[in-house]
Amino acid sequence: MSNLIISGYRSFELGVFKEDDPKIAVIKKCLKDNLTNLIETGVEWILIGGQSGVEQWGAEVVNELKEDYPEIKLGVIFPFYEFGGNWNEINRMKLEKIKSSADFTDSTSHKPYENPNQLRAHQQFLLDHSDAALLVYDPEFEGKTKYLHEAIQRQATVKEYPCYLIDFDQLQNSVIEE
Repeated sequence: MSNLIISGYRSFELGVFKEDDPKIAVIKKCLKDNLTNLIETGVEWILIGGQSGVEQWGAEVVNELKEDYPEIKLGVIFPFYEFGGNWNEINRMKLEKIKSSADFTDSTSHKPYENPNQLRAHQQFLLDHSDAALLVYDPEFEGKTKYLHEAIQRQATVKEYPCYLIDFDQLQNSVIEE
């Protein structure tokens, strides 16, 4: 396994609206623990789509882990051209910071958003160019990640495709351990 997708809930789905929300530290700790294990078993590239929330927090964790694992790479592959262009200034600046720290940045569609087919094509591109996924997602509490999780389950019927879930129980247990 060398290429891993990180995805999960958007910040608004978790009720996170400020950078100092304690939920972010818990999620990042779980991401770091899981990523460390996966990097030590061969993951080289971590791919995200740039969404706010778990994907961006995951990118921040990857950049922190580069200090101990300089061989890992971050790929940011947006679903369409000008992704995030209509976000508020603070969120656009955060996205720019992640883009500037990435080892590779591109978009699967080189046109601005036109229709949901671009999102489906993006999802399939990520699945075709990865070997596994790490999701902060609990199937009992659906969000937009439901669609990626379902696509991963379909992918796993065609080829071996591990999906590592960080669910709400794991997040809660992480809080209790501290």
